[in-house]
Amino acid sequence: MEFGFGPEDEAFRGEARAWLKAHRTGAPARGDWERELGRDGWIGLGWDEDGYGNRRGSLTQQVVWAEEYARAKAPARSGHIGENLLAPTLIAHGTQEQKARFLPPIARGEELWCQGYSEPGAGSDLAGVRTAAVRDRDSYRVTGQKIWTSLAHEADWCFVLARTQPDSTRHHGLSFLLVPMDQPGRVEVRPIRQLTGTSEFNEVFFDGALARAEHVVGGEGNGWRVAMSLLGFERGVSTLAQQIGFAEELGRVVDTATATGAAADPVVRDRLVRQWAELRTMRWNALRTLGSSGGPGGAGAPSVAKLLWGGWHRRLGELAVRVRGAAAAVGPADWSATAPYELDVFQHLFLFSRADTIYGGSDEIQRTIIAERVLGLPRKPKG
Repeated sequence: MEFGFGPEDEAFRGEARAWLKAHRTGAPARGDWERELGRDGWIGLGWDEDGYGNRRGSLTQQVVWAEEYARAKAPARSGHIGENLLAPTLIAHGTQEQKARFLPPIARGEELWCQGYSEPGAGSDLAGVRTAAVRDRDSYRVTGQKIWTSLAHEADWCFVLARTQPDSTRHHGLSFLLVPMDQPGRVEVRPIRQLTGTSEFNEVFFDGALARAEHVVGGEGNGWRVAMSLLGFERGVSTLAQQIGFAEELGRVVDTATATGAAADPVVRDRLVRQWAELRTMRWNALRTLGSSGGPGGAGAPSVAKLLWGGWHRRLGELAVRVRGAAAAVGPADWSATAPYELDVFQHLFLFSRADTIYGGSDEIQRTIIAERVLGLPRKPKG
């Protein structure tokens, strides 16, 4: 099923392209860029409600905006987690007071969020969460550790899955709390240095951090239901925009293979063609998912998409260093004490994409979801 764009969508495309051309100048600080987007209503297009300072866009317009944003090579978003994960969750499960408090500053790009889900012993097995939240009159005191927390070093708030019933196990007794990050001595963020030399991820330590009782989303003890609902908001719109970046990376690999002569190798040539064909397949799958009611496979559609792009991108990283040859193993000649670790674009692609089949739900977890929730196979034994 092809996903079509009508005249209104193309007019919207022209508006988006013109705005990005006029405003995408220089390298603004992330916070400044989020506020610039918010001032002109570009945050919250996909929300099921408006009236919070956002404009609502149809599904096709959301795709148009995501594609044009990627084509313009606009700055990486630091407001993605608040806009695309927390906001739809609040609209679905939050109180009117919670929506009135938190949605407008997200729409204005004024408050940034991070996600407090994974822990050292509860990553893919999220039901093993041990972070505890103890009720103290009109607040909760949150104690525990979260890990792989994207953009925690920039965030103003964190939505935290914590255990509010001490004797509970697995997915019972969990609550979804909104925790302010600016609590010196109670919230500590430590960057995690990766193979690439960068630190997009963090460890976050909560030591009696306060969360107000009215900032529990969905009610105490209903955290698992809210948390799973949030994960369901990962939609194909962002996947389509992601594929534009993938296509540009593949183009650079093809150009390099031609320049180095690696494309003369029939094995390399076959892999290049396979990467191209698989990228087209991913696009058609994303369009079919968006264009169908509920998407093919229902609950399994996001898992299928993650399996497809995670493996594809990792294989592209491997191919990128192969077409470079021995030069791919050599660092820049000007490494120094002031710049001890700098990678070229293909080296970064190879190293960072090693994690693509792990983060956001490992391949094993995605296959389990498809097996149990779509195919109806027996559940994997626990323990």
